[in-house]
Amino acid sequence: MPVPVEINLLTALGELDAAVKGMRSADPKPDLLPLFARIDELAKHLPSGTDPALLHYLQKRSYEKARLYLQGRDTENQAGNCRHVT
Repeated sequence: MPVPVEINLLTALGELDAAVKGMRSADPKPDLLPLFARIDELAKHLPSGTDPALLHYLQKRSYEKARLYLQGRDTENQAGNCRHVT
């Protein structure tokens, strides 16, 4: 069962995903910096024992991978240059 900070993190990652997808038609372009700051702040409050894979995704700013992980879809993640995903 996800902890509250993970739920808030998933919400913020979903908002970021929607904002990025909407950028094609948006004028002016949305300011993503507040979303990045919110995600970073939420990541600081993850409990000890948080899965290292999630921490890795967030540290590397692999927000799509972090979102899929929190949705229980980590198997859809592809290995990046660091080959972290097994």
